[in-house]
Amino acid sequence: MSKARSWWQAARPLLQLNIAVPLLYGEALAYAVTRHISLLLLLAAHVFGVLDQLFFVFANDVADYRTDAANTTFNEFSGGSRVIAERKLTPMQLAQATLVMALAMGVLGALLSLRLHRPLSLVLISFAVMLMWAYSFSPFRLSYRGHGEILRGLGAGVVLPLFGYYLQTRDIETAPWIAFVPSFVLGYAGAITLALPDHPSDVDGGKRSFPARYGQRAGRVGSLVAIALAAACTPLVLPAAKPLLWAIVIALPLAVLALNLRGVHSADAEDHAACRRFVIINEAAITTALAAWIVTLCIAGR
Repeated sequence: MSKARSWWQAARPLLQLNIAVPLLYGEALAYAVTRHISLLLLLAAHVFGVLDQLFFVFANDVADYRTDAANTTFNEFSGGSRVIAERKLTPMQLAQATLVMALAMGVLGALLSLRLHRPLSLVLISFAVMLMWAYSFSPFRLSYRGHGEILRGLGAGVVLPLFGYYLQTRDIETAPWIAFVPSFVLGYAGAITLALPDHPSDVDGGKRSFPARYGQRAGRVGSLVAIALAAACTPLVLPAAKPLLWAIVIALPLAVLALNLRGVHSADAEDHAACRRFVIINEAAITTALAAWIVTLCIAGR
């Protein structure tokens, strides 16, 4: 039973929100075009989402276990799952689990390509795997060399919604690419946000996250600006909507984001409670923006 709890801890189920909602965004974009949703393909997309999350968190724990072991400012959103630092699982066990998840995604991609006539599924899944590899592992290891946020933005803001869209439409050429610009920005902002609690250990361990490169306050300001900018890009998601609807959709995440203004100057990682609050509010604002787009797309279309 304790081993099962350790694997549950390693899975970090809370982070599924950052996978499932972008997939739903892509599926909502597809529904806005076709006015139809295949429940089978929706299920397949979210099975991929679970496998992708497990691949990411297991691989990230392996890549960062030395940095995570020295992290004293972590919370439930950052610092890895802690299973290696707490000696509940070994790096080898997690490396093996990472490989299993990658193979499972490959099998799913092959089934989608061959049985459900979605030939680009395996390509998109392979791209998701390569983004994670480039983020944490040699020869790229961009999370340590700098600008890993771009990869997180591509993964969460482009690949995931595109995968959800493609499965429903079987059409990638006419995908609403412009609608992935604000979701990319949200993914970028999310990467900055989740790195904020890890600032001290990232600096000590040579991991060049946005807050480690520019400082904690700059990280907080940058994340707020990015989320607000993404919200302001709502017309790219809903080009046919009326200005009043744009204003309402934009106002929702901004109202959440406003709660973080008082934390801009003081929510350093060393103040665990303040930093945690800042991360939760930012994540809530990101989810609110995506949820507002999803609901509006399903009701009003594009």
